Amino acid sequence: MKILHTADWHIGKKLHKHDLHQDFQLFIQWLVELVRTKEIDVVLVSGDIFDLANPSNEARRAYYQALLKLNQLSCKVILTGGNHDSPSVLNAPKEILAAMDIHVVGHLPASIDDCLIPLANKAGEIEAVVAALPYLRDPDLREASENFGYESRVEAVREGIARVFAKTAERCAVLYPQIPAIAMGHLFAAGASTTESEREIQVGNEASFDASNFGNYFRYIALGHIHRPQIVKAQVPAFYSGSPLPLSFSERKDQKRLLIFDTHNFEAESIEIPLFRALKRISGSLEELRNKLEALHANSPLTCLVELELVEDEFNPARILDLDQLVQNFQAEGIEIVKHRASFKNQLRGSAQLYDGTQQLQDLKPREVFEKRLEHEDYDGETQALLQEAFDEILEEIQNAD
Repeated sequence: MKILHTADWHIGKKLHKHDLHQDFQLFIQWLVELVRTKEIDVVLVSGDIFDLANPSNEARRAYYQALLKLNQLSCKVILTGGNHDSPSVLNAPKEILAAMDIHVVGHLPASIDDCLIPLANKAGEIEAVVAALPYLRDPDLREASENFGYESRVEAVREGIARVFAKTAERCAVLYPQIPAIAMGHLFAAGASTTESEREIQVGNEASFDASNFGNYFRYIALGHIHRPQIVKAQVPAFYSGSPLPLSFSERKDQKRLLIFDTHNFEAESIEIPLFRALKRISGSLEELRNKLEALHANSPLTCLVELELVEDEFNPARILDLDQLVQNFQAEGIEIVKHRASFKNQLRGSAQLYDGTQQLQDLKPREVFEKRLEHEDYDGETQALLQEAFDEILEEIQNAD
């Protein structure tokens, strides 16, 4: 049997308020064709189906349409909940989906046995069993106790994850003896390379799980939660498939992938996912930004999204206005600037830096702080007077509002 491993679909994801609905539609279109041509029997989706616990109607519609397309290929689908998912949202239609050979495990059930899903071939013989373990929340792993210190809680989480995987392996051996077992998981394994778009798991990354504690029973471990595809150092083959789409600009250079393996040798084949939308991050002086934008060409099916960062040595408010004007006037087919900002290398980071430590900010009046700030700027007398007048007007409006 051929099995496909993917994860972290994050349906409903928005990138700087830009909806990625089209991206997901193109991915599913490509995925369905891959399942058909590769004759895939089972699709595993290891958590974070949705980006939000309460997904929009459009996100739910995209989810069900994707499942329907896979079902039309007579392909078994197994999905588990991730830390972004609401277990109740995922589990609500599970009985109806099960009738379509689509199995959903939104949260860890009371009995581990309910996580075990046998994979039968066309002759009706069970070739493997999938232990569909979802994201394990604190109540699944330990009893709450106010007496636990931080280190104790972190260790309890790690031990709890190991205990769940060990118990699952034991039940597989009892209920399906001599049958190869595959585990699914949604967690942070120690040493995994992360991106900006992953939320910290459990008590933070310090609760990362030592992959050696997965044990040696499972023939393959299909992991989700980390968006960058990678192998995990464990006693058995363990992989993060990664997210199929770039979910942050930190993933703009990642080659997105999924994995295919079979029940004969469990050797994973990595399949590249096409790039549906390019993400670009451009930085430099104002002139450099203009030149780089002019040289930029759309080379992906969907609109290229761009982040701009103006970098200057000295703080200059006029440069910020110039950057805003550049963004407002920019027009190029297939390219959209979704975020811009300015940074100044020698800019004071906070008002506290204006003083030598002998005075406390709370002891000063707002106008005194503003006047001190003006001393660090190279403005002529007329400009300083105008700025002070404007500051006084704003301050008076705030005080009257209070």
